[in-house]
Amino acid sequence: MNTLSHAGNPPKDIEGFERLTELALDMRWSWNHATDEIWRQLDPVLWDLTHHPCDVLQAVSREKVDAVLADPTFRQKIDALVQSKKQAAEAPAWFQQTHAQAPLTCVAYFSMEFMLSEALPIYSGGLGNVAGDQLKAASDLGVPVVGVGLLYQQGYFRQVIDKYGAQQALYTEQHYLPAATAYRRRSADKSAIGRQMAAWQHSLESKWSSLHFGEMKVQPRGDQHAFEVQVFLGDLDPNAVLVELYADGVNGGSPVRQEMKRVRQLDGASGGHVYSAAVSAVRPATDYTARVIPHCDGVAIPLEDARIFWQQ
Repeated sequence: MNTLSHAGNPPKDIEGFERLTELALDMRWSWNHATDEIWRQLDPVLWDLTHHPCDVLQAVSREKVDAVLADPTFRQKIDALVQSKKQAAEAPAWFQQTHAQAPLTCVAYFSMEFMLSEALPIYSGGLGNVAGDQLKAASDLGVPVVGVGLLYQQGYFRQVIDKYGAQQALYTEQHYLPAATAYRRRSADKSAIGRQMAAWQHSLESKWSSLHFGEMKVQPRGDQHAFEVQVFLGDLDPNAVLVELYADGVNGGSPVRQEMKRVRQLDGASGGHVYSAAVSAVRPATDYTARVIPHCDGVAIPLEDARIFWQQ
C-alpha cells in the first residue's frame, strides 16, 4: 500500500535497511504495535507526530539509520520482529485449519474507505470503521480477503440532511484539502516544519505552568474601552502564544475575540510584557477577560492544542 522514497541518497545499501522497509510495509503495524518502539527509536519526534512507519523511513537521516543498525541489540530486535512476521504469515490460522480443502483462494472486498489507522487518511466515518475492522478480523482468521478501495486525492463528500431533504455537501474544499495541504507542508524537507511544530508543543508543555497575569487597567477612549494587561510568560517565547480579550456572545451570537498587541517589556521582570487592545464601549468593560492561547503558524487551534490560560 505504500512506497518508500528517501531524500538524498536512498540508504538501501545499508545492511539491514531492507528489513526495516519490510516491517514498514506490513500493514499489521496499523493494529499490532509490536514495531512501534523501532520507529520511535529512529525518530521520536516524527513518530509522535505521524505514527506512520513509512513517513519515518522517508525522513530519517542516513546517519541515524547507520547508527541504529550498527547497534547489535537493535538489529536483534528487528530480526526477531521479521521472524515473528514470517511465522505469523506461515502458520495456519482458523480458515486454513477449518476449511483446508476450500476452493476459495481470494475474496475482493470493495469499499470506498478503510479505517486501518489514523495515520492512513483513507476513511471518513462509519463505513471506514466497519470495513477496517473486517479486514483486521479477516487477517487474524486467515481468510484470504483483499481490500480494494479508492486513492483519495481530492477528498470526501459528506451527506447532510437539511430542510430540503438529503443533500450532498462538498467536504473537500472546507476540510480535506486544507488538511492535505497542511500535511504536505509539514512533511516537506524531511519534516522540517513538523519538527518545529513538535518542538513548539513540547515547549508549551514544559513552560505553560509558569504563565501568570499581573495588573489589568481599563480606560475610556472615546467610544472604546482601552485595556492594558501585564502578562508574565517566564521562559516562553512571546511568539508561541496569543493574548486576547474575550467576551461571551450575546443572544446566541459569536463571542468577541480581540487580539492584544505586545507594546512593551516590563522593566526588571523576566518574561514580563504589557499587552494592549481597544474594544467597543457598547458592552461594559467587565464583560471582557484577558486570556493566553497557543499560537503557531499552520497549527489548528483549539483542534490540535486546546490550552487556555485565563486571567482570574
